[in-house]
Amino acid sequence: MQSSELQQNTPLIPTHIITGFLGTGKTTAINHLISQKPAHEKWAVIINEFGQIGVDQTAIPTQDDIHIKEIAGGCVCCALGPALTINLAMLIRRIQPDRIIIEPTGLGHPSGLIDIIQGESFCSVLSLHSVICLLDPRAMDDPRTTSHETFIDQLNLADYIVLNKTDVASDTQLDQALKLAENMYPPKQAILKMAYGKVPIEVLNTQHIDEFSASFPLSHEAEHTRSLLVTPPLQPLMLTEPAKPIMKTGFSNDIYSCGWVFHRDDIFDYEALLTLINSISPVLRLKGVFRTSKHRVFFNNVSGELSITPIAWRRDSRMEILSQTKLDWAYIEEQLLRSLAGKSHNE
Repeated sequence: MQSSELQQNTPLIPTHIITGFLGTGKTTAINHLISQKPAHEKWAVIINEFGQIGVDQTAIPTQDDIHIKEIAGGCVCCALGPALTINLAMLIRRIQPDRIIIEPTGLGHPSGLIDIIQGESFCSVLSLHSVICLLDPRAMDDPRTTSHETFIDQLNLADYIVLNKTDVASDTQLDQALKLAENMYPPKQAILKMAYGKVPIEVLNTQHIDEFSASFPLSHEAEHTRSLLVTPPLQPLMLTEPAKPIMKTGFSNDIYSCGWVFHRDDIFDYEALLTLINSISPVLRLKGVFRTSKHRVFFNNVSGELSITPIAWRRDSRMEILSQTKLDWAYIEEQLLRSLAGKSHNE
């Protein structure tokens, strides 16, 4: 696809990348940016999820001037790059947004995204503006994370580093995270400290600095070349039936994933569901949106830390698990079914 195919007599569309490792609060930050959107603007948001069943899109309220496109089942930085190109072109033609925000998976290397946005297909249509990386200071206690090449390059390529979740981080963790961010070269446009992803909209007003470079630009691509050989091919999701969920599994980048989609009429017993979710271990990330006997809720478990919030999603119930260990997916599905309201938990 040549850029001339998309070129219009309009200003370049500001395009942003919101990066950050698993569970740093990227979707929450995007929600806060959306809450500050000028009323006359139309935004497009592309959400990339590593797992097979998209869940993050459910956390963004639907509104007429926000258009959400989800790409699940891998990383748009490499394996799903063609899917990103197709969806970007479609959004530009159909929606003609005033601004585009891309949220790659927490395991995604941003260099591939930057190359697509600045490449031949989109250079006359899109303008890469601020690349924002969210960092949970508590990650400083985990050498597996801080030594991960993707983690390092998410920070390297960012214009802004946001130290998020400062309300739950210790002073030592904050100091270590701040020192890491401040010692990067070239210096960042700003280093922000905040809680709850309250990123100010002003950070969207700056151009990306091309001097920022990756230390490990090929490492992520090599990992995917290796791991995608054993990843099962994705199939389109079919319509579900009550109490007959669709399950999708995957394996890539040494991470196992499994997701379920339940019929919209399935109602879960809240207490039984909570007990089950707390029992699933070990997980890197568990995300789920459920219609329960109390209300519709969003469960978010990052490395054993569970948060529960109300949600407006009404389409179905769904859950996704990422783990470095292959869990007993069939058993978890069995327990999910036993958590349906009206089921006997002693059967």
